[in-house]
Amino acid sequence: MTAGALALGGTAAFAADDLLPVPSGQPVSFQEMLWDRPGGGLIYRFRFVAPEIGQDGREYEDVEVDMHHLCETFAIPRLAETGPKPSQIVISFGQEETEFGVANEDVIQFFEAYRVEDGTCILEFF
Repeated sequence: MTAGALALGGTAAFAADDLLPVPSGQPVSFQEMLWDRPGGGLIYRFRFVAPEIGQDGREYEDVEVDMHHLCETFAIPRLAETGPKPSQIVISFGQEETEFGVANEDVIQFFEAYRVEDGTCILEFF
């Protein structure tokens, strides 16, 4: 994606719980939800803070199940029942809060993309 493709169509804030339950047991909190409409359709981005990622036992392979879990238990329930359906949901984890679209080489971030099919998140490859 180019930086221009990341232009936001809108933002939405939800009341964030202190910590969200995830299969790995790591601490994860909700940062924000963003949406945009680049050439491929409507994309919802759910951004989470997971301060332990990048540490031993918290590499991508260890926490991908957490991202899938949050796609199904956090993101899908927050999709609008009416209006256009997203072509993709992106779940991201960052070690700390960051501004969307601004590179910060000091903060580890993991991203995963899903399509929603029959109420389930199906992994897609970037």
